[in-house]
Amino acid sequence: MRASEKGMKIQSMDSRLFGVDFHDFLQKEQHSTPVELASEFGLTMRDVKNLKKHLERA
Repeated sequence: MRASEKGMKIQSMDSRLFGVDFHDFLQKEQHSTPVELASEFGLTMRDVKNLKKHLERA
């Protein structure tokens, strides 16, 4: 089976949403404000809120 560069990239992004690693986000979410999280991960405030909503549902 041939592995393409695109396929490898998709597999490495499995645990990411908005280009953010969930595990890293969860660790920093416990002791950071939404503004700090947004600047840390290069997201907008809306993206931080959406990511938190998504993680609560999972």
